[in-house]
Amino acid sequence: MPSPRIRPLDLTDDDALAAVHRIGRAAYAVEAGLIGFDGIPALRESPADLRARPLRWLGAVAGGGALAGFLAWQEEPGAGPAGGAVSVDRLCVAPEHFRRGVASLLLRHLLSDVPRGRPVTVTTGAANTPAVALYERLGFTRGPDFSPVPGLRMASFRRD
Repeated sequence: MPSPRIRPLDLTDDDALAAVHRIGRAAYAVEAGLIGFDGIPALRESPADLRARPLRWLGAVAGGGALAGFLAWQEEPGAGPAGGAVSVDRLCVAPEHFRRGVASLLLRHLLSDVPRGRPVTVTTGAANTPAVALYERLGFTRGPDFSPVPGLRMASFRRD
């Protein structure tokens, strides 16, 4: 099976928005089971909420044109020519495409576009073993864990 193609996503397109919403809900439902916390805010987002987010979006398009996964990020303001950190807001893969390298492909694509010297940050549920392993495998350093709400422990990662 050939690797998915990476392309920018435009969430003003209703089909792209619907696919992102469907995949995000499915992926976050799996994460909720892994981390034992079903209050993940993304599980309650509407398509309109997604569209309104000030994020940039990349999609992994599998054979036949179906979206296999996506990554969304924002660039934080910062001083100097490199600018601030690139903050990964979400990285989701359709469950039927798990364990096929889709998340790695998306994240490697983003990392290849980030200017040298600009840090990339991301968080995930601390008990989300597959995501933790992915970030560590791609050279991210784990920072402090934190609990934004009772019952949820998050892991923070940074790659310089």
